[in-house]
This record gives sequence, structure tokens and C-alpha cells, in this order.
Amino acid sequence: MRKIEIEMNRAIQNNIDWSKDNTSVHFDEETNTSIVRLHGNKIAEVTDNDMTIFDGGYQSKTTKSRLNALCSEFCIAGEGVFQKNYQWFVRKFVGQMGTEKVFKNETFDGSYTFA
Repeated sequence: MRKIEIEMNRAIQNNIDWSKDNTSVHFDEETNTSIVRLHGNKIAEVTDNDMTIFDGGYQSKTTKSRLNALCSEFCIAGEGVFQKNYQWFVRKFVGQMGTEKVFKNETFDGSYTFA
């Protein structure tokens, strides 16, 4: 994880506004939601109960990196975004069979909510 992504996650955990280079976090006290932007485009909304991710209109390596950094901090281990044949997918935890975690891959169509 990149240093900027560590700082981004820390700002979300601490419910504070933060900005560095092309990435920013705004904490909305009324809704208790952290809004993450990349190049001014919203890429995530994080609350205490869920996280909704967006591609911000750009399915770039940087967007995917920021989203996976968020997933590593605020989702179940193994959940995240990946690309195959130029198509984006979300890997979502769906249950457990014994000691094995079970995941389902779903097409990422611009937004997805992890609850």
C-alpha cells in the first residue's frame, strides 16, 4: 500500500478532512460519512456500516489502487477490485465453508456497496 493510501485510510478512521496531491477525504459530520475523491471525482463513501465504491468515471490503475487500499482497511480480507481482459470486477465475500472463505466475483459497473 502506498503512503498516500495509508494517510487516506487514517483520515477516514479519524473522521477528519484530509488532502494530498490528487486524493482527498471529506468527513460529513451530519451523515457520519467520509467521501473520498481522486482528481476531484468521488470514488468512495465510507460509513460505520458500509462502503460504496465508484470508479469516478475512470477505470485507471490509480483508481483501482485507491479502492483496493480502502477495501484492505474497511472490508473483509480478500475483498477488492480486479481487472481481467480490460473488464473490472469486484471480489465479494459470501460465506465460509469450514476454514475456507468463499468469494463471488461480480462485474463492476461503476459502483458497488460492501455492507
